[in-house]
Amino acid sequence: MSASEGKAASPFKQPKAVWAVAFACVISFMGIGLVDPILPALATSLHASPSQVSLLFSSYLIVTAVAMLVVGWFSSRFGAKRTLVVGLAIIVVFAALAGTSGSINGIVGFRAGWGLGNALFIATSLAVIVASASGGFGGAIILYETALGLGIAVGPLLGGELGAISWRGPFFGVAALMAVALIATLAFVPALPKPERRSSPLDPIRALRHRGLLTMGIMALLYNWGFFTMLGYAPYPMELSPHQLGLVFTGWGLLVAGFSVFFAPRLQARYGTAPVLYANLVGLGIVMAVIAAGVDDPTVVIVAVIVSGAFIGINNTLTTQAVMLVSPVERPVASSAYGFVRFIGGGLAPYVAGKLADATDLSVPFYLGAGTFLLAIPVLASGHRLLRAAETGSGEGEQVSPVLTPVGDARTGGDRPVIVAVGAHDGAAATVDTAARLAREAGSPLEVVHVQQTAVVEEQAVDTETADQARAAVTAHLDRLAALGVPATGQILGSVGDHAAAGRALARHAAEVGARAIAVGRSPRGPLAQFADGSLTTALTQAADCTVVLVAPDAEPRPLTSAALRELRTEAG
Repeated sequence: MSASEGKAASPFKQPKAVWAVAFACVISFMGIGLVDPILPALATSLHASPSQVSLLFSSYLIVTAVAMLVVGWFSSRFGAKRTLVVGLAIIVVFAALAGTSGSINGIVGFRAGWGLGNALFIATSLAVIVASASGGFGGAIILYETALGLGIAVGPLLGGELGAISWRGPFFGVAALMAVALIATLAFVPALPKPERRSSPLDPIRALRHRGLLTMGIMALLYNWGFFTMLGYAPYPMELSPHQLGLVFTGWGLLVAGFSVFFAPRLQARYGTAPVLYANLVGLGIVMAVIAAGVDDPTVVIVAVIVSGAFIGINNTLTTQAVMLVSPVERPVASSAYGFVRFIGGGLAPYVAGKLADATDLSVPFYLGAGTFLLAIPVLASGHRLLRAAETGSGEGEQVSPVLTPVGDARTGGDRPVIVAVGAHDGAAATVDTAARLAREAGSPLEVVHVQQTAVVEEQAVDTETADQARAAVTAHLDRLAALGVPATGQILGSVGDHAAAGRALARHAAEVGARAIAVGRSPRGPLAQFADGSLTTALTQAADCTVVLVAPDAEPRPLTSAALRELRTEAG
């Protein structure tokens, strides 16, 4: 999205509260990666079968799933900080207890408690970072993405190193690191305002009555079934030490993080959400079938698991976006409903896989996982029209984004306006005022379009501001412009995750009103993100019929073309 003037502020110059939660996010994202390298060692040390060890995943994920139904109610009643603190405290206690346990059943039980804490934490962590960040949500999202990448990539490596010492090491490691995060959260995160409306534990269940949300939830359940079958059972046929398993899953984690943050948005912008998900699910089905067919060859399994990271990274991001696009309910409710359904799939899969492996052989669970990936395709296809309508803003089905909402008096007269697109950040006023000078020189009115974004990062989604905050921001711009004698109107452009969709929607609006030009400022996310394929600025430049210009208070307006975007990317790189 568009943004501040001049050089973008560093996203890493953040309050201590943001760093405290970001550190906790890194440890949370380590999660499964920490445990995966020690699965064979656990089975050997505790004289347990792989199917018994797989219950570590089942208990954790099923409790997380059920807890997702109440975390929204808990957070709305007690506040985001208390929810974070309670979640972190539960993780610390149950991770430590798992490390002290002497039986597989004990660890399975303590992992269930860990799942409760994880649900409370993940439901509020992104929202707290966004609410506490300085300079707008752009820097907060970069920091969250960084935490995600570090956690997913470093988790297996740390788990392998600690697991090489003792299988208890990863559990005690999580407990210690989360205890540090808990202390930092208590010390630095301020109390945040509670939502105006308290949610009900029944809201997520009611939300599943909406066809779009239910369809995407079932698709995610099938995807998670295959995903957690692989995570739960792939370490065994690799026949590696905990250290070696840590290296394998670190390679996997790097691909998950990289494709989630960098490649998924570009593929979505080029081909659309549904086509990318279709191809991705086919790819996952093939990879899983390769693991099943080559289950007796450790090299085949190792390579296939690492390659699967690319598909999983894309799928995690785009599935969440698909859910948010078609969900006609509040974001927290949609996230809870979606989390409930998908975590049920992830929780049941290891248990069923274990029973199948015990009754047949180790290839059967992987073949079943390949089948669930492929079965997710027709489920997704049944909701294709809803998803496509939401992406294109055609108004069909239960689409919710992108949507333009007028603020203040409607535009009158036939003068062609200059449009300026801004977001919620410190440099928005300077961008609007610079665009106002362009409008004055052209003898045109100015239309301020405030982009209200729902941020989607991997499997989390959060509204970056409330509707009242967005309206207040536009009103402030209009009042300031009126005092300067600049005729102006305002709009709020609601967008869910897909920056490119917002850019295309803005281009359509500009064509409808016959805009002379569209002005954008520099993004607080930095030039690499702003001018990349799949960004709002790039999609707007490619789709707009009128001139798109990059403005800054201390520089001449720069017309944006495909060549100019390439130059800007080169300058940034």
